[in-house]
Amino acid sequence: MAFPTKNAFSERKWSLAHSKSLMLGPAGALMGILNVTPDSFSDGGQLVLPQDVVARARGMVQDGAAILDIGGESTRPGADPVDAETEQARVLPAITAVCEALPDAILSVDTYRAVTARKAIEAGAHIVNDVWGLQREPDVARVAVETGAGLCIMHTGRERQKLSDVIGDQLAFFETSLAIADKAGVAKDQIVLDPGFGFAKDAEENFLLMARFEALHALGYPILVGTSRKRFIGNATGRDAADRDVGTAATTALLRVAGAAVFRVHDVAINHDALAIADAMIAARQGV
Repeated sequence: MAFPTKNAFSERKWSLAHSKSLMLGPAGALMGILNVTPDSFSDGGQLVLPQDVVARARGMVQDGAAILDIGGESTRPGADPVDAETEQARVLPAITAVCEALPDAILSVDTYRAVTARKAIEAGAHIVNDVWGLQREPDVARVAVETGAGLCIMHTGRERQKLSDVIGDQLAFFETSLAIADKAGVAKDQIVLDPGFGFAKDAEENFLLMARFEALHALGYPILVGTSRKRFIGNATGRDAADRDVGTAATTALLRVAGAAVFRVHDVAINHDALAIADAMIAARQGV
Protein backbone atom coordinates (compact mmCIF):
# COMPACT_ATOMS: atom_id res chain seq x y z
CA MET A 1 0.00 0.00 0.00
CA ALA A 2 1.54 3.30 -1.09
CA PHE A 3 1.57 6.22 1.31
CA PRO A 4 -0.44 9.08 -0.25
CA THR A 5 0.71 12.66 -0.63
CA LYS A 6 0.21 15.15 2.16
CA ASN A 7 -2.77 16.56 0.24
CA ALA A 8 -4.86 13.57 1.34
CA PHE A 9 -4.45 14.80 4.93
CA SER A 10 -4.89 18.51 4.25
CA GLU A 11 -7.77 20.32 5.94
CA ARG A 12 -10.96 20.34 3.85
CA LYS A 13 -14.38 21.58 4.90
CA TRP A 14 -17.38 19.34 4.41
CA SER A 15 -20.37 21.69 4.11
CA LEU A 16 -23.57 20.35 5.70
CA ALA A 17 -27.22 21.30 6.15
CA HIS A 18 -28.41 23.69 8.85
CA SER A 19 -25.27 25.84 8.48
CA LYS A 20 -23.01 23.16 9.92
CA SER A 21 -19.70 21.89 8.60
CA LEU A 22 -17.07 19.31 9.50
CA MET A 23 -13.35 19.71 8.96
CA LEU A 24 -11.78 16.62 7.40
CA GLY A 25 -8.21 15.63 6.67
CA PRO A 26 -5.74 16.16 9.53
CA ALA A 27 -7.50 13.59 11.75
CA GLY A 28 -9.78 10.69 10.90
CA ALA A 29 -13.50 11.14 11.68
CA LEU A 30 -15.81 8.39 12.88
CA MET A 31 -19.39 7.85 11.73
CA GLY A 32 -21.34 5.65 14.14
CA ILE A 33 -23.92 3.28 12.63
CA LEU A 34 -27.46 3.46 14.03
CA ASN A 35 -29.58 0.90 12.18
CA VAL A 36 -33.25 1.21 13.05
CA THR A 37 -34.02 -1.95 11.08
CA PRO A 38 -35.13 -5.46 12.08
CA ASP A 39 -32.82 -7.23 9.61
CA SER A 40 -29.42 -5.55 9.29
CA PHE A 41 -26.68 -8.15 9.01
CA SER A 42 -24.99 -7.73 12.42
CA ASP A 43 -27.23 -5.51 14.56
CA GLY A 44 -30.77 -5.82 13.23
CA GLY A 45 -33.57 -5.38 15.74
CA GLN A 46 -31.39 -3.87 18.47
CA LEU A 47 -32.74 -0.33 18.14
CA VAL A 48 -36.53 -0.33 18.12
CA LEU A 49 -37.64 2.57 20.33
CA PRO A 50 -36.41 6.18 20.04
CA GLN A 51 -35.00 6.01 23.58
CA ASP A 52 -32.89 3.01 22.52
CA VAL A 53 -31.51 5.01 19.60
CA VAL A 54 -30.73 7.97 21.85
CA ALA A 55 -28.91 5.80 24.38
CA ARG A 56 -26.77 4.22 21.66
CA ALA A 57 -26.17 7.61 20.04
CA ARG A 58 -25.08 9.15 23.32
CA GLY A 59 -22.60 6.34 23.90
CA MET A 60 -21.18 6.69 20.39
CA VAL A 61 -20.63 10.42 20.83
CA GLN A 62 -18.91 9.80 24.16
CA ASP A 63 -16.68 7.22 22.44
CA GLY A 64 -15.64 9.73 19.78
CA ALA A 65 -18.17 9.63 16.92
CA ALA A 66 -18.24 12.86 14.91
CA ILE A 67 -21.28 11.74 12.87
CA LEU A 68 -24.24 9.46 13.57
CA ASP A 69 -25.64 7.61 10.53
CA ILE A 70 -29.29 6.55 10.84
CA GLY A 71 -30.69 4.01 8.38
CA GLY A 72 -34.11 2.44 8.00
CA GLU A 73 -33.55 -0.14 5.25
CA SER A 74 -31.05 -2.97 5.41
CA THR A 75 -28.49 -3.01 2.59
CA ARG A 76 -27.21 -6.52 3.31
CA PRO A 77 -27.28 -8.92 0.32
CA GLY A 78 -30.72 -10.51 -0.01
CA ALA A 79 -32.49 -8.14 2.38
CA ASP A 80 -36.17 -7.52 1.73
CA PRO A 81 -36.77 -4.04 0.33
CA VAL A 82 -39.03 -1.64 2.20
CA ASP A 83 -41.19 1.17 0.85
CA ALA A 84 -40.55 4.85 1.51
CA GLU A 85 -43.29 5.09 4.13
CA THR A 86 -41.82 2.24 6.17
CA GLU A 87 -38.33 3.69 5.89
CA GLN A 88 -39.54 7.10 7.04
CA ALA A 89 -41.55 5.63 9.92
CA ARG A 90 -38.27 4.16 11.18
CA VAL A 91 -35.78 6.97 10.60
CA LEU A 92 -37.74 10.18 11.19
CA PRO A 93 -38.67 9.53 14.85
CA ALA A 94 -35.08 8.42 15.48
CA ILE A 95 -33.65 11.59 13.93
CA THR A 96 -36.06 13.79 15.89
CA ALA A 97 -35.24 12.02 19.16
CA VAL A 98 -31.48 12.27 18.67
CA CYS A 99 -31.71 15.94 17.65
CA GLU A 100 -33.64 16.73 20.81
CA ALA A 101 -31.30 14.77 23.09
CA LEU A 102 -28.02 15.68 21.38
CA PRO A 103 -28.55 19.05 19.65
CA ASP A 104 -24.88 19.41 18.71
CA ALA A 105 -24.63 16.01 17.02
CA ILE A 106 -24.11 15.77 13.27
CA LEU A 107 -26.62 13.34 11.78
CA SER A 108 -26.58 11.45 8.51
CA VAL A 109 -29.52 9.66 6.93
CA ASP A 110 -28.70 6.45 5.07
CA THR A 111 -31.13 6.55 2.14
CA TYR A 112 -31.23 6.61 -1.64
CA ARG A 113 -34.73 8.10 -1.78
CA ALA A 114 -35.09 11.82 -2.44
CA VAL A 115 -38.35 12.11 -0.50
CA THR A 116 -36.86 10.43 2.57
CA ALA A 117 -33.73 12.53 2.30
CA ARG A 118 -35.73 15.76 2.24
CA LYS A 119 -37.92 14.79 5.19
CA ALA A 120 -34.88 13.62 7.17
CA ILE A 121 -33.12 16.94 6.66
CA GLU A 122 -36.30 18.78 7.66
CA ALA A 123 -36.28 16.65 10.84
CA GLY A 124 -32.72 17.74 11.59
CA ALA A 125 -30.29 15.56 9.61
CA HIS A 126 -27.24 17.20 8.05
CA ILE A 127 -25.95 14.60 5.56
CA VAL A 128 -27.48 12.27 2.97
CA ASN A 129 -25.63 8.96 2.61
CA ASP A 130 -26.72 7.48 -0.74
CA VAL A 131 -25.67 3.85 -1.25
CA TRP A 132 -26.69 4.00 -4.93
CA GLY A 133 -24.46 6.98 -5.66
CA LEU A 134 -27.30 9.15 -7.05
CA GLN A 135 -27.89 6.59 -9.79
CA ARG A 136 -31.13 5.13 -8.37
CA GLU A 137 -32.78 8.50 -7.66
CA PRO A 138 -30.83 11.42 -9.15
CA ASP A 139 -33.19 13.85 -7.39
CA VAL A 140 -31.18 13.21 -4.20
CA ALA A 141 -28.65 15.61 -5.71
CA ARG A 142 -31.32 18.29 -6.07
CA VAL A 143 -32.30 17.79 -2.42
CA ALA A 144 -28.66 18.37 -1.45
CA VAL A 145 -28.57 21.59 -3.47
CA GLU A 146 -31.82 22.93 -2.04
CA THR A 147 -31.01 22.06 1.59
CA GLY A 148 -27.23 22.50 1.64
CA ALA A 149 -26.85 18.94 2.94
CA GLY A 150 -23.59 17.08 2.86
CA LEU A 151 -23.70 14.27 0.34
CA CYS A 152 -21.95 10.91 0.54
CA ILE A 153 -21.88 9.29 -2.90
CA MET A 154 -21.23 5.55 -2.63
CA HIS A 155 -20.00 3.18 -5.33
CA THR A 156 -21.92 -0.04 -5.83
CA GLY A 157 -21.54 -3.00 -8.14
CA ARG A 158 -25.17 -4.05 -7.74
CA GLU A 159 -27.52 -4.25 -10.74
CA ARG A 160 -24.85 -3.23 -13.24
CA GLN A 161 -22.04 -4.74 -15.30
CA LYS A 162 -18.76 -4.03 -13.56
CA LEU A 163 -15.46 -3.39 -15.29
CA SER A 164 -12.83 -6.05 -14.66
CA ASP A 165 -10.36 -3.64 -13.04
CA VAL A 166 -11.44 -2.67 -9.52
CA ILE A 167 -10.13 0.90 -9.72
CA GLY A 168 -11.28 1.37 -13.30
CA ASP A 169 -14.78 0.46 -12.21
CA GLN A 170 -14.62 2.95 -9.33
CA LEU A 171 -13.55 5.76 -11.62
CA ALA A 172 -16.20 4.97 -14.25
CA PHE A 173 -18.98 4.78 -11.65
CA PHE A 174 -17.99 8.01 -9.96
CA GLU A 175 -17.70 9.79 -13.30
CA THR A 176 -21.41 9.13 -13.80
CA SER A 177 -22.39 10.02 -10.24
CA LEU A 178 -20.35 13.22 -10.16
CA ALA A 179 -21.86 14.29 -13.48
CA ILE A 180 -25.31 13.94 -11.89
CA ALA A 181 -24.18 16.01 -8.91
CA ASP A 182 -22.59 18.66 -11.12
CA LYS A 183 -25.67 18.96 -13.33
CA ALA A 184 -27.84 19.53 -10.26
CA GLY A 185 -25.43 22.14 -8.93
CA VAL A 186 -24.04 20.35 -5.88
CA ALA A 187 -21.00 22.23 -4.59
CA LYS A 188 -17.74 20.30 -4.44
CA ASP A 189 -17.36 20.95 -0.72
CA GLN A 190 -20.67 19.16 -0.07
CA ILE A 191 -19.39 15.86 -1.50
CA VAL A 192 -17.59 12.91 0.05
CA LEU A 193 -17.06 9.67 -1.89
CA ASP A 194 -17.37 6.09 -0.61
CA PRO A 195 -15.84 3.18 -2.58
CA GLY A 196 -18.55 0.84 -1.27
CA PHE A 197 -16.64 -1.99 0.36
CA GLY A 198 -18.75 -5.13 0.25
CA PHE A 199 -21.35 -3.91 -2.22
CA ALA A 200 -21.25 -6.57 -4.97
CA LYS A 201 -17.54 -7.07 -4.37
CA ASP A 202 -15.98 -10.40 -3.41
CA ALA A 203 -13.18 -10.73 -0.85
CA GLU A 204 -10.44 -10.46 -3.46
CA GLU A 205 -11.95 -7.28 -4.90
CA ASN A 206 -12.27 -5.73 -1.45
CA PHE A 207 -8.65 -6.41 -0.58
CA LEU A 208 -7.50 -5.17 -3.99
CA LEU A 209 -9.47 -2.01 -3.36
CA MET A 210 -7.64 -1.59 -0.06
CA ALA A 211 -4.28 -2.30 -1.65
CA ARG A 212 -4.82 0.25 -4.43
CA PHE A 213 -6.80 2.74 -2.37
CA GLU A 214 -4.43 5.67 -2.98
CA ALA A 215 -5.56 5.74 -6.65
CA LEU A 216 -8.94 7.09 -5.54
CA HIS A 217 -7.38 10.37 -4.43
CA ALA A 218 -7.13 11.30 -8.11
CA LEU A 219 -10.86 12.08 -7.91
CA GLY A 220 -10.09 14.99 -5.60
CA TYR A 221 -12.67 14.39 -2.85
CA PRO A 222 -12.47 13.24 0.76
CA ILE A 223 -13.19 9.53 1.04
CA LEU A 224 -15.46 7.73 3.49
CA VAL A 225 -15.06 3.98 4.02
CA GLY A 226 -17.50 1.46 5.44
CA THR A 227 -15.74 -1.83 6.10
CA SER A 228 -17.35 -2.48 9.47
CA ARG A 229 -18.02 -6.17 10.10
CA LYS A 230 -18.18 -6.87 6.37
CA ARG A 231 -17.94 -10.41 5.03
CA PHE A 232 -14.46 -9.96 3.56
CA ILE A 233 -13.16 -9.31 7.08
CA GLY A 234 -14.70 -12.60 8.12
CA ASN A 235 -13.05 -14.30 5.14
CA ALA A 236 -9.68 -13.20 6.46
CA THR A 237 -10.27 -13.72 10.20
CA GLY A 238 -12.73 -16.61 10.24
CA ARG A 239 -15.02 -14.67 12.57
CA ASP A 240 -18.79 -14.17 12.47
CA ALA A 241 -20.23 -10.70 11.84
CA ALA A 242 -20.67 -9.72 15.50
CA ASP A 243 -17.03 -10.61 16.24
CA ARG A 244 -15.35 -8.62 13.48
CA ASP A 245 -14.68 -5.34 15.29
CA VAL A 246 -10.97 -6.02 15.81
CA GLY A 247 -10.63 -6.87 12.12
CA THR A 248 -12.59 -3.72 11.30
CA ALA A 249 -10.20 -1.65 13.40
CA ALA A 250 -7.27 -3.09 11.44
CA THR A 251 -8.86 -1.96 8.16
CA THR A 252 -9.56 1.44 9.71
CA ALA A 253 -5.90 1.95 10.61
CA LEU A 254 -4.68 0.75 7.21
CA LEU A 255 -7.14 2.85 5.23
CA ARG A 256 -6.45 5.92 7.34
CA VAL A 257 -2.76 5.61 6.48
CA ALA A 258 -3.87 5.29 2.84
CA GLY A 259 -5.71 8.62 3.12
CA ALA A 260 -9.34 7.82 4.01
CA ALA A 261 -11.03 10.63 5.93
CA VAL A 262 -14.26 9.21 7.45
CA PHE A 263 -14.93 5.74 8.86
CA ARG A 264 -18.44 4.30 9.19
CA VAL A 265 -18.36 1.77 12.04
CA HIS A 266 -20.48 -0.16 14.52
CA ASP A 267 -17.98 -0.10 17.42
CA VAL A 268 -16.81 3.48 17.80
CA ALA A 269 -14.47 2.97 20.76
CA ILE A 270 -12.17 0.37 19.21
CA ASN A 271 -11.97 2.27 15.93
CA HIS A 272 -11.27 5.51 17.81
CA ASP A 273 -8.14 3.89 19.24
CA ALA A 274 -7.12 2.49 15.85
CA LEU A 275 -7.42 5.97 14.34
CA ALA A 276 -5.43 7.50 17.18
CA ILE A 277 -2.49 5.21 16.38
CA ALA A 278 -2.77 5.77 12.63
CA ASP A 279 -3.02 9.56 13.02
CA ALA A 280 0.02 9.61 15.33
CA MET A 281 2.03 7.70 12.72
CA ILE A 282 0.83 10.01 9.94
CA ALA A 283 1.89 13.05 11.96
CA ALA A 284 5.32 11.51 12.58
CA ARG A 285 5.77 10.62 8.94
CA GLN A 286 4.77 14.08 7.74
CA GLY A 287 7.28 15.59 10.12
CA VAL A 288 10.15 13.61 8.56
